[in-house]
Amino acid sequence: MLKIVIIAGLLIVAAMAAAAVYGALGWADGTRQLRVRLENARMPITPEVVNFRELEGLPEPVQQYFRTVLKEGQPMVTGVRLRHQGTFNMGETTDQWRPFTSDQRVITRRPGFDWDGRVKMMPGLTVRVHDAYVAGEGILYAALHGLIPLVDLKGAGDVAEGELMRFFAEAAWYPTALLPSQGVRWEGLDARSARATLTDGAVTLTMLFSFNDSGVIETVRAEARGRTVGKNVIPTPWQGRFWNYTERGGMQVPLEGEVAWLLTEGAKPYWRGCITAIEHEFAK
Repeated sequence: MLKIVIIAGLLIVAAMAAAAVYGALGWADGTRQLRVRLENARMPITPEVVNFRELEGLPEPVQQYFRTVLKEGQPMVTGVRLRHQGTFNMGETTDQWRPFTSDQRVITRRPGFDWDGRVKMMPGLTVRVHDAYVAGEGILYAALHGLIPLVDLKGAGDVAEGELMRFFAEAAWYPTALLPSQGVRWEGLDARSARATLTDGAVTLTMLFSFNDSGVIETVRAEARGRTVGKNVIPTPWQGRFWNYTERGGMQVPLEGEVAWLLTEGAKPYWRGCITAIEHEFAK
């Protein structure tokens, strides 16, 4: 009897390992296809270098931000490759933090990205996630071992808006994308904050950028981003927070951050991570 149990256990372990390998191969192929679409949507970037003359007339904290993180005459960022590690809160009502690793591809014009995440639920159990904005389409797809779908959202409308919000908030990692020449309109509020508006295709959104004493972006907030609760999507205030600014690619970019839903009972963080590698591509 013991022998049968041992054999059965070994077969289960082997089956799980085979499923993980098969899922990883299929996921890698899907990732390649998604990123080909991202590259195909790429547009030429103009101008090709940073010119501080375009800062004239911008709100004072916005001007200070660009002068702090950029250099006059440096090339514009056209793309980024990043790697992260951190923890992801999988619980809707209670905290269930799980470790994750990810790699991300960003194209600044036309705005787009693909975040390829791997969340370790428990030993031997991994959820793979694509969170993406490609050619005006929002994508959120999660699958156990890359095989069994758990979440599958894609399309225009609210899904696209939510993903473009992420691209916009994360522009602190590729700050030339926030310049007026890249389609961003700035409206001053006070000495520490300004609203920024971005349009891509049919999607237009406005977010609140707040700056710290050093002049860099501290938080980015949206008043309503779609939050999935059960089978419902509820518009909810959302905020990204950044710190640990370090020079990368000749720019000051934050290497650590946290993302949270701002609920009536208080902030509910769900993503905490740090950049372990970042490589910028520049206009030539």
